[in-house]
Amino acid sequence: MPRIDELLAAGPTYSFEFFPPRTDAGEAKLRATLNELEPLGPSFVSVTYGAGGSTRERTHQIVVDMLEHTTMTPMAHLTAVCHTRDELADILARYRDAGVKNILALRGDAPQDVEPFWELERAIDLVELAREVGGGQFAIGVAAHPEGHPSSRVLAEDRRHLATKLTAADFGVTQFFFTVDAYLAMVDAVRSHGCDTPIVPGVMPVTNVRQIERFAQLSGAAFPTELGDRLHAVEDDAAEVARIGIEVATQLCRDLLDAGAPGLHFYTLNSSTATREIYANLGLPAATR
Repeated sequence: MPRIDELLAAGPTYSFEFFPPRTDAGEAKLRATLNELEPLGPSFVSVTYGAGGSTRERTHQIVVDMLEHTTMTPMAHLTAVCHTRDELADILARYRDAGVKNILALRGDAPQDVEPFWELERAIDLVELAREVGGGQFAIGVAAHPEGHPSSRVLAEDRRHLATKLTAADFGVTQFFFTVDAYLAMVDAVRSHGCDTPIVPGVMPVTNVRQIERFAQLSGAAFPTELGDRLHAVEDDAAEVARIGIEVATQLCRDLLDAGAPGLHFYTLNSSTATREIYANLGLPAATR
């Protein structure tokens, strides 16, 4: 199985993100989505991790199943919140022993139903633990927020910390955003701190207006007023909302690739339709990776 840093060194990557379902129906939907997207030949696919490890075993199961039964290269998300160092080391050792080579190391947001704690206080601490446990096997990614982490009060400090974190990792993947300028400003800022780690932009096409506005608020992404006005004008027409969302996401992807982004990471929300349409609009090559 290839490492993501090696894939990025060879050229642009195109990747998809999924979340572990909590029900049998959700699992059936995810498997159908995977079957529909696998023929596109993604460079890699990632599987998220629930707050406080709430989807710990499902994440592990899906990642290992992808590794053993599909042609896709999986990346496992892992968060430090509500885990001891020993627990995290054990999870990493299980991935190492299963042959998984790609990890996204995250500090993690506080879950709503339990008192949070962080024995590893920063994502960079989890990166260092993954290096230690993996013994060189893992390519390790970290998250980046183009408009600043929502808990950060000073953008310049956020950029400095981001550059330090990225330098310790092999690659970054951003939260979703809506303008190419937001991504380029972040990249320029971390480069000014001497960091040249590749940062893959994350794209989430709008398919539900209220949902995307809620996600944007939680992640700190600025939701453009003009786009909001267009979508709210047709919010009772699901097909038109999806059409506009796909059109806007396609243009953002084109702008990012034209600006030299090292790839595209699609937040699928466990559905294939929008991702497949954007992929086709961009004329991306299928089943070549």
